[in-house]
Amino acid sequence: MKNRIEQRQFFGTVTMGERGQAVIPSEARKIMGLKQGEKLLVFGMGSEMLVLAKLSHVEKLASRLSSQLGTMTKAIRHAAGEK
Repeated sequence: MKNRIEQRQFFGTVTMGERGQAVIPSEARKIMGLKQGEKLLVFGMGSEMLVLAKLSHVEKLASRLSSQLGTMTKAIRHAAGEK
């Protein structure tokens, strides 16, 4: 498995067009397995950064977290000293 440093990559720059569109570099699309029509979520990180995430992967993460919600809630309550 790749370590975190190897997983982070710089793909170059993009220029936003007059309609707010930007083209994701082909190397990034290839490595990330992005296909035409794929849905991406856009997150703002403060006023300086945008993050794109594949909707399909965010749904998988949310599903995993949802299935573990009861266990996480118990652990949080236990750590807080609640019964």
